[in-house]
Amino acid sequence: MAEDFAERHVARWRDHWIDIDFDDAIELATVRLSRIGRYTREAKKQAATQVGLQAFEYETLHALMIRDTPGTAAPGELALTLDVSPAGITGRLDTLEKAGLIKRTPSETDRRSVTIEATTRGVDLWRRAMDLRGQAERDLFAALPPKELATLNRLLRKLAVVADAAAPPQP
Repeated sequence: MAEDFAERHVARWRDHWIDIDFDDAIELATVRLSRIGRYTREAKKQAATQVGLQAFEYETLHALMIRDTPGTAAPGELALTLDVSPAGITGRLDTLEKAGLIKRTPSETDRRSVTIEATTRGVDLWRRAMDLRGQAERDLFAALPPKELATLNRLLRKLAVVADAAAPPQP
């Protein structure tokens, strides 16, 4: 099998860090996880572009669609999910509304607020982008037979549990 980016990275840097604890195996895993993360982020951007969305539009629609109440949220909830300021979410929602991807309706419970709803067009574009993104992910993981993918998921879960415990609580 050909040498990958992580192996070249470790070979290039190993001898530069003789005065610190440099673990090849940990560095290889960290670099590979980062590289795979970059691949999936790029696949997401390309999927959005292919259906005519900007990355932030896709991300906002995605945050709106994967909720317990798919396609419906308050602006503040979306701002928290996306980790953007109230002004930032207003700008995003303005753009999506002008494009006909969401609509704002007065809240049924609080007349001072609005509810954001994905339009049929917004849901359609999001679904099309999700299909493209999903294909890119399937292409990546096709490198593993089902048994190896199951093993990878078990191993990644162990790391995710540690990372989740160290992460600040989600709203």
